[in-house]
Amino acid sequence: MRTTAELIYKQIISDLKQKIFDHEFPDMKLPDERTLASQYDVSRSSIKRALNRMANDGIIFKKRGSGTFINPLYLKNESVFNYEEGSNLGVTDNFQMDGKKPKIKVLSFDVERPSEELQRDLFLDPEDFVYKIVRLRLFDDQPFMIETGYIPIKIVPKLDQQTIKGSIFNYMQDKHNQSVTKSFLSVFAEPSTPNDRELLGLNEHEPTGIMEGVFFLDNGTPFEYSHMRFHYKYLKFNTFVSVAQ
Repeated sequence: MRTTAELIYKQIISDLKQKIFDHEFPDMKLPDERTLASQYDVSRSSIKRALNRMANDGIIFKKRGSGTFINPLYLKNESVFNYEEGSNLGVTDNFQMDGKKPKIKVLSFDVERPSEELQRDLFLDPEDFVYKIVRLRLFDDQPFMIETGYIPIKIVPKLDQQTIKGSIFNYMQDKHNQSVTKSFLSVFAEPSTPNDRELLGLNEHEPTGIMEGVFFLDNGTPFEYSHMRFHYKYLKFNTFVSVAQ
């Protein structure tokens, strides 16, 4: 269970990131710790913890004697992946682009027996069944991802058409008090298929970005195998490398 202190510092990070992408710091410099503590009505230790995490993620950098500045490369290369450590990993909450929230169009919703590969990945028996959910993700009216997910029925026996029009991960958190907080994902690219080109608006010689793997509940149970096919321009990650001295 998260402590109040953990929630506070994560809320500060989320709010500061939003202000950064809303260009509320035109001089690319954040207020000092004392000012931020006053603005958020929290201790300076909470502010320091939030800023240290943001610095470790490469969002900001601290220049000794001058203050705390926004990393211009992070701002320039905003990723659609905006996961916070320990947060629900749902696409609906965590994928953003230029302040736009994703929309969902359900393409199909079926029940089937799992393949041998799915049995292995989700630790299922041959007689188990899975939901197969295919959805198109959009930013406003711009499609960016085709998502095919497989979820064991024994974990969510009453999943319905209405629920999959929204965030399934939020549904698990709200209705079953279980969060999806871990994943193991592979990321690569391959030639686009005719279906990719039709749904994502790709040209024949443009590639498709792929992200696939297993999402786990916070108790360690494999919850979903997901195969996500992206318009290549949205498959962007940011990382920050620090060399220990």
